[in-house]
Amino acid sequence: MRDLISLCCEECKQRNYTTDKNKRNTPDKLTFRKFCPFCHKHTLHKEGKIK
Repeated sequence: MRDLISLCCEECKQRNYTTDKNKRNTPDKLTFRKFCPFCHKHTLHKEGKIK
């Protein structure tokens, strides 16, 4: 039930982090405020698919 996801920066659209989530408990997309090494600041990171 746990799916592997990537977290993408909302400003530069880079995939910076990977994590997993339980599809049954959290069916909506995850958003975290994390540090983006490309923007050099904390930005909103949204869930995306891993290719």
